[in-house]
Amino acid sequence: MAEAALWGAVGGLALIVGAVVGLRVSMRQRAIGLVMGFGAGVLVSALAFELTAEAYNRAGADAVAIGLTAGSLLFFCGDWVIDRRGGDKRKSSQGEQTEGAPLAIVLGALLDGIPESAAIGVSLLEGTGVSLAFVAAVFLSNVPESLAASAGLQKAGWSVTRVLLLWTGVLGVSALAAAVGYAALGGASPDRIAFVLAFAAGAILTMLADTMIPEAFRESGSLVGLVTSAGFTLAFLLSTFE
Repeated sequence: MAEAALWGAVGGLALIVGAVVGLRVSMRQRAIGLVMGFGAGVLVSALAFELTAEAYNRAGADAVAIGLTAGSLLFFCGDWVIDRRGGDKRKSSQGEQTEGAPLAIVLGALLDGIPESAAIGVSLLEGTGVSLAFVAAVFLSNVPESLAASAGLQKAGWSVTRVLLLWTGVLGVSALAAAVGYAALGGASPDRIAFVLAFAAGAILTMLADTMIPEAFRESGSLVGLVTSAGFTLAFLLSTFE
């Protein structure tokens, strides 16, 4: 369980890296959008090959279909509530976040990150070590996510300390989610593990379509398609080295 928490923290550490870059380095909006697009492509590849395909290999189409649907619906419902409480611009780099809704922004960050971390923990259940490709994918996608959000939060009036505390808290929850994912499913049936993997994939995919990709396209236009494809390609190639 400690190993799962450690790898979950490694993925979450990217949030701190992205936050520091977003707070300290002045970047053009277009560049931020392109980085976000690249990160989205990385995650699309990871959820396809490291989560959905693995779920299918474990338990077949039924578990995949049910898990994807459940993950998508849960994220959609949680995101709908958070959006209406002021967290709808949590990934914006333009300072559009609502200052009066910090709790919604925190909950939104947790909603985005928990499925990824839980999947990292589940990947250890085979006993052959963590999926390095998936950890790398989470890391590479978390950097642009927190980079854009941190730049926007600072423009909205958040202090540097407050922003870093936000992402430190999310890092801690990420480590916990990975540990819980590992501990709760140790000895579980293939169907249950497959459901959790597909559930995480559905939640992540819905998050990408709802927040990261639209924000990237808004900032950088059609060029986002090319960098998203590049991110997908890199993550796929990483998965072939395992």
